[in-house]
Amino acid sequence: MAIQPGDKPALLIDLDGVIYQGDKLIAGAVDAINWINTEGIQYRYVTNTTSRSRLKLLHKLDHLGINGRLEDIFTPIIAAMQWLNNHRIKNAALFVPEDALSDFKEIGQPGSTTGSEADAIVIGDLGDEWDYSLLNRAFRLLMHESRPVLIALGMTRYWRAADGLRLDVAPFIKALEYAASCKAKVIGKPSIDFFKLALNSFEEIPRTAFMIGDDIVGDIQGAQKAGINTILVKTGKFREQDLATDIKPDVTLESIANLPEWWQLNTTSRA
Repeated sequence: MAIQPGDKPALLIDLDGVIYQGDKLIAGAVDAINWINTEGIQYRYVTNTTSRSRLKLLHKLDHLGINGRLEDIFTPIIAAMQWLNNHRIKNAALFVPEDALSDFKEIGQPGSTTGSEADAIVIGDLGDEWDYSLLNRAFRLLMHESRPVLIALGMTRYWRAADGLRLDVAPFIKALEYAASCKAKVIGKPSIDFFKLALNSFEEIPRTAFMIGDDIVGDIQGAQKAGINTILVKTGKFREQDLATDIKPDVTLESIANLPEWWQLNTTSRA
């Protein structure tokens, strides 16, 4: 997997399941990130997390011993902000955790308190905050005669928490699509547009990029459809049956800790 002379390859790195799992650091992750920084490889943390603001994610990384910059973290909320601004939408009903509201700045308001109609319904990972009343609230807004657009902040099916697998945002989006006879605009993994926006966030758009993730669908299939090389790690939500699907990662590593060794053996010089 050669890198062309003069090219500056980029890494898109998932967070939960790759760098940490819940509040526990993945073994070797700090050393891997330090190596990436030493090598001068450009990267973005590309996560579907919508339960925390970018600032909170940055603080979490710092607490785990990883120094970073706010601009290194690319989330569906940042992409959604761009989309809403481009479409001049100011009246959005936001179904996201309170902490994540800060990243939306002055666009929209919490879905539980917004008026009887909105131009967009934005759905993130509310976790335990979901109940029938709140889901039905989103449904009623979607059924307004103005037919607002439904925006999914990712389509991750599930994730691995300390107590086991948990539903993510996709099942709730599917329920709303079915009930309201609509199709969501997906802004987050596995959307091709999301991956392209992440690449466009670099000062110089890389010709060669690698997505490192633990989700065979959201990370690997999504990135491949966007023309990005993929590295599947056997941490986080990875299960051995993932390797038996029709989705074939370009590279499979035990964890991100193995990235420096693989990189040095399988890529050519950037010069």
